[in-house]
Amino acid sequence: MSMEWMAWTLPTAVFFIVIGAMLAGMTVWQFVSPSVLRKGLLPISTTRGDRLFIGLLGSGYIHLGWIASTDWSIWIALGISVIFLTLMMRYG
Repeated sequence: MSMEWMAWTLPTAVFFIVIGAMLAGMTVWQFVSPSVLRKGLLPISTTRGDRLFIGLLGSGYIHLGWIASTDWSIWIALGISVIFLTLMMRYG
């Protein structure tokens, strides 16, 4: 019986490190300054954690749509995703 292991490349490791750092940062931020519900561009009241989750989920969909619809560089999708996540955290 052979076991298959995930190939940890540098981009994969950086991805998980960044997500972990974002979650750790949000946890510290929550302890220092508890968030309150607010209504922004989204039709629901959200906290910072809600907006981070929605932003990460949307960024994932941006990447999937990018891969499915174009042969252009994935780095462009990363740029779009960073802009989307930033706007979601600020105005969402």
